[in-house]
Amino acid sequence: MSARLMDISLRYRFLVVVAIAGIIGFGSYTYTQLPIDAFPDISPVMVPVFADVHGMAPEEIERLIAFPIESAMNGLPGVRQIKSTSAFGLAAVYVYFEDDVDIYFARMIVAERLNRALAELPPMHEPPQLGPISTGLGQIFIYYLTLDERADTEGKASDIYLREINDWVVKRQLQTVPGVTDILSIGGHVLQYQIQVDPHALNRYHVSLSDLVRAVRTNNANAGGQFMVLGREEHLVRGIGLLRDLEDIGSVPIAVRNGVPIRVADVAAVRYGPEVRRGVVSRNGTAEVVSGMVLQLYGENTSRVIGRLYAKIADVQASLPAGVRLVPYYAQAELVRRATGTVKKALLLGAVMVVVTLFVFLGNVRSALIVSLSLPLCALIGVLLMRVTGISANLMSLGGIAIGIGMLADGAIVMVENIFRHLNMDVKDTAREKAQIVFDAASQVSRPIVFSILIIVTVFLPIFALQDVEGKMFAPMAATLCFALAGSLIVAVAVAPALCTYFLKEHRHREFRLVNWLTSLYHRPLRWAIRHRAVVLAAVLVAFFASLLAIPHLGTEFIPTLEEGSILIGVTMAPSISLAKATETVQFLERKIMRFEEVEEVVSRIGRPESGSHPHPVNYAEVHISLRPASRWTRFANKKELVAALNETLSAHPGVQLNFTQPIQNAFDELLSGIKAQVAIKLFGEDLEVLRDKAGEIAEAIAGVPGLVDLAAEQNFGQPQVQVIADRVACSRYGIDVSDILELVELAIGGEVIDTIYLQSRRFGIHVRYQQPYRADPEAIEGLLVPGRNGMLVPLKQVATVGQVTGPIQIHREHNQRRWVVQANIRGRDTGGVIADVKEAIARKVTLPPGYHIEYGGQFENQQRAMIRLSIIVPIVIAAVLLMLVLAFGSLRHAMLIVSGIPLALIGGVFGLLGMGEYLSVPAAVGFIALFGIAVQNGVVLVTRINQMRDEGMTVDEAVIAGSLQRLRPVLMTATTTVLGLLPLLLSHGIGSEVQRPLATVVVFGLTSATFLTLFVIPALYPWFSRTTVEY
Repeated sequence: MSARLMDISLRYRFLVVVAIAGIIGFGSYTYTQLPIDAFPDISPVMVPVFADVHGMAPEEIERLIAFPIESAMNGLPGVRQIKSTSAFGLAAVYVYFEDDVDIYFARMIVAERLNRALAELPPMHEPPQLGPISTGLGQIFIYYLTLDERADTEGKASDIYLREINDWVVKRQLQTVPGVTDILSIGGHVLQYQIQVDPHALNRYHVSLSDLVRAVRTNNANAGGQFMVLGREEHLVRGIGLLRDLEDIGSVPIAVRNGVPIRVADVAAVRYGPEVRRGVVSRNGTAEVVSGMVLQLYGENTSRVIGRLYAKIADVQASLPAGVRLVPYYAQAELVRRATGTVKKALLLGAVMVVVTLFVFLGNVRSALIVSLSLPLCALIGVLLMRVTGISANLMSLGGIAIGIGMLADGAIVMVENIFRHLNMDVKDTAREKAQIVFDAASQVSRPIVFSILIIVTVFLPIFALQDVEGKMFAPMAATLCFALAGSLIVAVAVAPALCTYFLKEHRHREFRLVNWLTSLYHRPLRWAIRHRAVVLAAVLVAFFASLLAIPHLGTEFIPTLEEGSILIGVTMAPSISLAKATETVQFLERKIMRFEEVEEVVSRIGRPESGSHPHPVNYAEVHISLRPASRWTRFANKKELVAALNETLSAHPGVQLNFTQPIQNAFDELLSGIKAQVAIKLFGEDLEVLRDKAGEIAEAIAGVPGLVDLAAEQNFGQPQVQVIADRVACSRYGIDVSDILELVELAIGGEVIDTIYLQSRRFGIHVRYQQPYRADPEAIEGLLVPGRNGMLVPLKQVATVGQVTGPIQIHREHNQRRWVVQANIRGRDTGGVIADVKEAIARKVTLPPGYHIEYGGQFENQQRAMIRLSIIVPIVIAAVLLMLVLAFGSLRHAMLIVSGIPLALIGGVFGLLGMGEYLSVPAAVGFIALFGIAVQNGVVLVTRINQMRDEGMTVDEAVIAGSLQRLRPVLMTATTTVLGLLPLLLSHGIGSEVQRPLATVVVFGLTSATFLTLFVIPALYPWFSRTTVEY
């Protein structure tokens, strides 16, 4: 097949040139149209369900809402896991599906089950809703609003005014941007029309709170009366009865006594007020602001959506009232630009180094130009196939091309070098004879080229078998590399020979001095190695076993932490803390942070938005720190030192637990385990107090493990509660139902939005609640009067016990069980070693009661799964390579000889990781898989030439020496171009380089050792493997 392709390309070489121009033109245009992301989206297929139940405690949320919804979701097709969190006023249930389930199908079946579960749920102001169609990494843009002296707040408090502007102006306009699925508002106060009831006035006028609620609801409506025909015209008939303002609400009649109407204003103060909030946004420790978090639609491209957002923000800014300004403070666009910039820079530098290497080794400008042209051609073919398959340009997909930049020229190197050598040996006069020389020379190396490239593609195919996070992370890299390698095969077999007929001249060409020098330098040690093959083999075996002994000392981790250029601190405070005190604490920390000159800005989110999203309690805050460019830092050499200094400064504040992370890493960790930390020790059981106590024991037991930082057990308990417990005997004595007491608790003390005020397109709730003095403390509550059936008013303390207890702040469930987590991060040590010490400490110091068990989550869980998968994949790769070699050579012995390059590569790869201080991670394992394919490539070229020389009549020893010397240049060129192509990734310290560096380390050092040893080991062992060849 390759011969046929070469024949066609040589016969129609002009069309080949046209095709080259087409690939360059169309490929370059396609590259500009590729969607761009920072990283592949590793989010699972997950459907969130949120139920807002204002005023309800976590115990009731779990029992009455979360558990019934969980139960309804069990048994759905494709469901992998169900988790839930029950917090004050909010239930969040997360339904995880297998990766092959379509997200819209998943949402459809969840919605259907949710509708079925509604019958089991208590009455709610709003039914449970599906969360936004987004992903764990979908929070792509965050902004805040500020005011200056020009602003006219229309007589409202500034925080209420800004929140109204955000909810009804900014949010509505930004939601029209294609690719935006939702915008969550947090901070400021939501405006309400509040009816603050005086219970004594109710009693005085003999009306109840229920009467007031019923009156407001029945006096706030419009109606349609069809139409009437007046003359020749139709006139619509409307009944107008909607409440418009505070005066209208106050004038609503509740009852009539002796012909006198009793209005709402007679029993209550009607005024504007703020909605009860559960979240605050603070900036730089000086002021609160209103913020909006933009969520990206599932499957959309980050860079395009952010580009549209910035275009829309210019219009929004122009439409805002004077003095109001929208300020972005987090956008993934910068991370996208810097992450892709890192790999683009590495790709460009690698390509330049490869081209320089080609000129140095070939010593002929035309030959070097032909081979150099293969680099952009292969890369652009890869880009075209990325577009066809829908792969975005991100750190991993572009990294696939960057990793392969040196390999892409290998086939063309071997092809052009052989054609160039033949043209120098056999000078002809006519173009036809020249084309024949080119064809003959190309035919000589086409088979090993095809098999070499196919072997490399084969070793990358098993990467597609990786699952979950690691599969989503590395599949784009493997795909783009395979696309580019497919292009290199076409270029080497079809394009390079055609270009050689145009650009290579037929003349005797003196061998380049560098090549002559390398050949003479190689000749003597080669002969020595062949004569002392036993010594060579012994030395290689010693090095190989030494590398195996070094593997346990490497340390292990899942995926290296990506440097994002900013800092996120998770701050956990006392469970009993109020929102006001939490805000004060966080602002104090912000002011401390702002004293660091390396810090540009600090914006913190305390608690959660009023609707949906993460169910964070008010004792949790996320402090986002934007940093100045590192070039302007004077006190710290790197971010690691800055984080250590921040940790030392902030940890001195009592009552706070700190978790230092980054925005994407934070989301990444939460996607892995639902915990915002790298290590999650999950304790499962039924009793919350037992879980709390045992979690404390676990945290204490592992506190001394080296490398474990930010250690903390979840603060899920310690929320003070005021409980009103009905006395059923006393209730029956006074003719009071328990529901009467519960109504007093829910409506009078807790308050409720009973209806809505409509102002144009804006909507505001009408909220009813007793006035503050009557519900200020337990003693005030005890004095509230409960109406009996005979009209008697009974103090609450006579029919109920009002007491104070401590309860949970959140209840987490997973696998249909309650769960408590001890979480931590790892710094300065490998994950595998830390977890081993953690397990040993827990087993030695902690005893769990029956029915309780521990699971390990976070990065370790994924690392274990990935390594188990890789332990299956690696033997399959080696077997596939061996099979390909047997098919290529028809000889099992020769195939085994070439496969010996794999342990030779392992030597350099292992010692390279050890020397560079890298851990054995998934990227490093992928590097070893790639290395196995690359390492045998030179062996294929070398053994093929030796076999050809034996076929020409040479003895084994003569063929080994002549073939090795003749293939020295292409072997060194292919290895050098691959190593130099990866060198920029190895040495890069830009955003995202942390993931690529272990892979580059393995390939660079492994290929270096494999090439050096291959040039001596294969020639030395060849006679042993050729005495009695087993043919197939």
